[in-house]
Amino acid sequence: MSPTQQRTWLLASGNAGKAREFEAALAGRGITLGLARDAGVPQFPPENGTTYEENALMKAGHAALHGGQVALADDSGLEVDALDGAPGVHSARFGGAIGDGERIAHLLQHLRRVPDGERGARFVAVLVLASPDGDVHAVRGECRGRILQGPRGDGGHGYDPVFYSDDLGMTFAEADMSAKQRVSHRGRALAALLAWLDDAGAGFGRTVR
Repeated sequence: MSPTQQRTWLLASGNAGKAREFEAALAGRGITLGLARDAGVPQFPPENGTTYEENALMKAGHAALHGGQVALADDSGLEVDALDGAPGVHSARFGGAIGDGERIAHLLQHLRRVPDGERGARFVAVLVLASPDGDVHAVRGECRGRILQGPRGDGGHGYDPVFYSDDLGMTFAEADMSAKQRVSHRGRALAALLAWLDDAGAGFGRTVR
């Protein structure tokens, strides 16, 4: 069955901020998201992939197999130029088991001697849609910006308060949801996914693009 024929997908994530972004983007397509844990999906294996693609494929495949429905998963990260692309796939665990505020402080501590002109960074997101039969479709989105010296804004989640978007001229935490969705890494990946869904003959592929 084509994913466009299934109107309820499982979201292979427990991140409330990500869930809000996905729900807002898919609501207009008549697609609702159910949480994988509510469908009886067992605990996910550790995210030990070396790429965003590997982690997203693992999560989506696990949710689709055990939940018996099409599942959507995301893996994303912040890549800072001055840190040679770190924290990257380890972004959610950078600094250990700490909250967003402490994680931001941990990042800023690593950049304390890096001048403003050398604080370039990008967000990367890979989305994977998987069927219970093992078919997958993956898309990728990126956005550029820089890391500020301190947080600005009280919206968003994760590193949003210190990521100054080149496209918006403000941090993601200062932007409203619609503006952020238009230019963010996750928003661009979602746009690619929706464009694929708009293809009348959309069927699962296996190529990350």
